[in-house]
Amino acid sequence: MATKAQIEKSKKKPKFSSRIVLRCFRCGRKRGYMRKFGLCRICFRELANKGLIPGVTKSSW
Repeated sequence: MATKAQIEKSKKKPKFSSRIVLRCFRCGRKRGYMRKFGLCRICFRELANKGLIPGVTKSSW
């Protein structure tokens, strides 16, 4: 889990656009981030399994 300082630092406008750090809004994780949902893969999976993300279903075939 990211510290509060890391989360606040990532919210600042960087000097260069390539330095932007996208973080999960729930836990602050920066790796495994899904832009479409604004979540990391772990939080995405938790919410999808609970049915809290509309339009997302567990695949089965």
